[in-house]
Amino acid sequence: MSQPFTPRRWRTLSLCLALLAGTGAVRAGEEDHERARKALEAGEVLPLKAILQRVERAHPGQVMDVELEREHEGSAERWIYKVKVLGSGGALLRLKVDARDGTVLGSKSQGQPPEKGKR
Repeated sequence: MSQPFTPRRWRTLSLCLALLAGTGAVRAGEEDHERARKALEAGEVLPLKAILQRVERAHPGQVMDVELEREHEGSAERWIYKVKVLGSGGALLRLKVDARDGTVLGSKSQGQPPEKGKR
């Protein structure tokens, strides 16, 4: 008997669909999800599950969105996971993660509530 879809399962399903649908520009007629799949098979990117495990350990909260993009810097290219995490205090954290090794390359926080006793 299958288990009902929990919020976590819905989130995982929506992340997978987003990953397949929004991975960057189409090049030479090749579908985005095919480029992402080939990058995973070639070892150019870590699986989304591994990235999410690392993010959840370092930045507790609920993962709201994930995108996999091909970033161009000069003549170099690399895969980047862009992850949005809603923290327990209500702040939205945007992380830029190197898809090859899981290193957080940058972060931005929005909506951070003021600390108690400060205004």
